[in-house]
Amino acid sequence: MKTAALSAGCRWIAHRPVVSVCLYIVAVSAFFLLFPQVDLWASGLFYSDVGGFFAKSEPLLRRFRHLGPHLVKLIAIACLLTLLLKLVLPGRRPLMPLRMPVFLLTSLILGPGVLVNLILKNNWGRPRPVMVEIFGGDMPYQPVWKITQWCDTNCSFVSGEASAGMWLVAAVVFVAPLAWRPLFLAFFLPLSLLLSLNRIVFGGHFLSDTLLSWGLTLLVILLVHRLIYRPGAGGLRDSWLDEKFTRFGRRLHVEAKRTGARLSGAAHRFLGKFKSG
Repeated sequence: MKTAALSAGCRWIAHRPVVSVCLYIVAVSAFFLLFPQVDLWASGLFYSDVGGFFAKSEPLLRRFRHLGPHLVKLIAIACLLTLLLKLVLPGRRPLMPLRMPVFLLTSLILGPGVLVNLILKNNWGRPRPVMVEIFGGDMPYQPVWKITQWCDTNCSFVSGEASAGMWLVAAVVFVAPLAWRPLFLAFFLPLSLLLSLNRIVFGGHFLSDTLLSWGLTLLVILLVHRLIYRPGAGGLRDSWLDEKFTRFGRRLHVEAKRTGARLSGAAHRFLGKFKSG
């Protein structure tokens, strides 16, 4: 009976992913609003009165923090190069179906970029654990979703690293071939968990920052995926994108030739003045 209920629950989530993620965000928010001491307890596991957040002095952990952003940059650069190469060589087939880089870049910009870093981290004003009085700082602990003036910019709510980690897991797995998805999950899922835990260990984020960042980022990814990959005429088609990029690339080529011809003519006229003199 338990197995059947679990299977039914998984099917319900699989058929209603957006609703499921929204319920997750509400549940996590309600839990930490009712039990804020869990945040302090989780951060306190990595804090001592003598050395503070002791993991901050570990060079390996400090270097590991940058692995996630580097991977995100590499994937974003690969997507941009794919689109630019299609414009430079409009007659050639793209390196990958164009919906893939469009989806990856759009979800990255709207999720980790706009929602997490631009809107939440810069406007909610939640102090990081290292800023809070109980962990040696001079600011009071602030609950989730409470807008305060204690922090001006790049604040604790929510975690940018956790958002990037969720994007690596969800967005990349969405576009990976079916045969490769277990391999991608085996690499990116533990990496995302470790990157998120690393920020908690450093005192950079609370546990609630991480859990809510996962949910909010995944919600954006799901909505962007539904918009771009919607079946039928509602979503984008690779053939339509290929045609648009091909036309625009050829138009750029024509404009580049015209501009080159005008510049060449202007240079010849300029040099001709010296010859005639």
